[in-house]
Amino acid sequence: MRNATLRQLKIFEAVARHLSFSRAAAEMHLTQPAVSTQIRTLEAHVGATLFEQLGKKTYLTQAGSELLPHCRAIILQFEQAEAAMAQHRGITGGRLDVAVISAGDYFFPQLMMAFARRHPGVKLNLTVHNREELLEELAANRTDLAVMVRPPVHDTQNDPFAPHPYVIVAAPQHPLAAPGRAPVPLRELVKYPFVVRERGSDTWHSMEDAFGPRLEELQVAMEIKSTETIKQAVIAGIGLGFLSAHTIGREVAAGSLVVVPAERFPLMLHWYVVHRREKRLPPVASAFRQFLLDDGAEWIGRLIPTAG
Repeated sequence: MRNATLRQLKIFEAVARHLSFSRAAAEMHLTQPAVSTQIRTLEAHVGATLFEQLGKKTYLTQAGSELLPHCRAIILQFEQAEAAMAQHRGITGGRLDVAVISAGDYFFPQLMMAFARRHPGVKLNLTVHNREELLEELAANRTDLAVMVRPPVHDTQNDPFAPHPYVIVAAPQHPLAAPGRAPVPLRELVKYPFVVRERGSDTWHSMEDAFGPRLEELQVAMEIKSTETIKQAVIAGIGLGFLSAHTIGREVAAGSLVVVPAERFPLMLHWYVVHRREKRLPPVASAFRQFLLDDGAEWIGRLIPTAG
């Protein structure tokens, strides 16, 4: 093991996490043969096979399973050392690692660029996940900050920084999209088919807030993991949609989607910036967190005026 490199350990951890050489290669910005070569070299250093291929699936061997927690501990030690040294460099030249739920990818790159313009030399790393994946990123310490609607209730520092409205949307030809109609009661709304995000997502949990017990009455025409695909399904007339108002501005402006007036809507929630409570944030992450708390709401309002 003494000749193993940090890069080899990071590649091993990525393959072990994805159980896929190709996905690890994409994450590490390497070719798949390069990843395979690094794993073979690490196996030579370890003196044991770390992965086995059964059919089309990749599995950790017993040796690989035993190595993985040690590998992650080593990587974490290096990251903590890097963060400690960053305290001496200030935020110029630091790397900002942020993970967001999918609704955030409609505006978060612009927010990060606004911050980077204030701090030249900062490197930006943004990843987009569903809620379950985002919680895994936090738990595994793979991101400094997470931005989401429903933060965990334990072990994290959760700070609201901007309002996050949800609305009901429909295709222009939908019966509920008629101009000037009165707000639709929930008891009527649930009679129409809906295209929804997957159970467990932030959006699904927000629907639970909005519909309460009537969520059980909802007619689910289709369950889709992609906000963009939901919008296209609603435009095609498959059903109504329950979406973040921050994701539909272009379609509403173009007239391909209409915000349906409905009782209890818009449902007003909040964006939260989240980090592990015991984590010592690098200076660049601490500065970006403060940027969100001070200016995030104003920037979001500028970038995507609330639809409906």
